[in-house]
Amino acid sequence: MRIDVDPSQTDPTSVYRLLTATVVPRPIAWVSTVSADGTDNLAPHSFFTIASVNPPVVQFTSVGRKDSLRNVEETGAFVVNLAPEGLFERINATATDFPRGTSEFDACGVEREPSLRVKAPRVAASPVALECELHSTLRIGDSTVVFGRVVHVAVDEVYMTDGHPEITRMRPLTRLGRNEWGTLGGVREIARVPYQG
Repeated sequence: MRIDVDPSQTDPTSVYRLLTATVVPRPIAWVSTVSADGTDNLAPHSFFTIASVNPPVVQFTSVGRKDSLRNVEETGAFVVNLAPEGLFERINATATDFPRGTSEFDACGVEREPSLRVKAPRVAASPVALECELHSTLRIGDSTVVFGRVVHVAVDEVYMTDGHPEITRMRPLTRLGRNEWGTLGGVREIARVPYQG
């Protein structure tokens, strides 16, 4: 027997918990930004995906008006850093609700490095960094979807095999429901089946 849920008759927190426990695993955009006054910010966002390939555009969603969103609106740029398993505790620590004006890089002991095309710094230990210029934003209810045009990709060569980022070396984290996180686990490979009609 199924349990029926009507979102219009259910409190938003319960709907949030249901959706985030169902739409899993979710890749994490570890978003670095800088405010107009020059303060760095770093926060994980688990509503993240590719929006377009040509032009290359990625998107993340800010639930509420978080510092990442404010900084992107002020400066027009951000960096999506891959969130690897080895930095699990620091990634989680950067989700702390620090007061505005606090640099999570400094507060959580995350080493930064300069980006090539945008002002926001990259996470030095992240395998891949996508430097983005703001394409557009879309407000939906209590959230804002941020679209960023990828203007530069920086990949640590240690994680490359035959010109391809190697998933078993990068070991990206994902978010699940509640306080649950996912690690890579097993990887299966299968080619697409071409239509023979």
